Amino acid sequence: MLKQKNLIFVGAPGAGKGTISGLMLAKYPMAHISTGDILRDEVKRETPLGREAAVLMKAGKLVPDEVVAGMVRARLAQPDCRNGFILDGFPRTVNQADLLAAALKELNNPLDRVIYFKVDDETLLARLTARQNCRKCGEIYNKLFMPSKVEGICDKCGGELFQRPDDSLETAKSRLEVFYRQTRPLIDYYEKQGLLLTVTETDKERIMALLERELA
Repeated sequence: MLKQKNLIFVGAPGAGKGTISGLMLAKYPMAHISTGDILRDEVKRETPLGREAAVLMKAGKLVPDEVVAGMVRARLAQPDCRNGFILDGFPRTVNQADLLAAALKELNNPLDRVIYFKVDDETLLARLTARQNCRKCGEIYNKLFMPSKVEGICDKCGGELFQRPDDSLETAKSRLEVFYRQTRPLIDYYEKQGLLLTVTETDKERIMALLERELA
């Protein structure tokens, strides 16, 4: 059983955060918190924060850190997060990390560990440009590292696999540049707090074994 259960997953696009999140959630009763999912849910339910975000997005503007942090705080306050949580995609900046720290302090549910999935750029680009998604259930595959059993068919639901337009090499390089510019400072931020665990393994079974050992 894990003793350290309140986690942040940090890593460049294609680093494997989503894959390891899925493996962790299948084994442990943790909440998976994705800002993208939260934002869509808040907008759909027309909450005050959701309405504010919808107006901004319709105008082509970025949703302010304070609004996103407010949504994350509301999600962290839900009962299932007391069993532990994985924050995936938030924080992305040091300012967001400060807002998260304040929210967790208010909730008296402190952060245990920040997992940094460190993968070299060559591998990241190969993963991103070979990625496939299932049209039916959204399951993610990779033609090089994690292919489906039958080419073009989802193992999980039998749906059709496709490659998104934003998985081109040019887009992948741009996404990595954004990560290094905006999110990389978080590594130093959490390392200074003694919370950082850097994972350099690329095999998912080895990563799981490492995490279960380090978080026990």
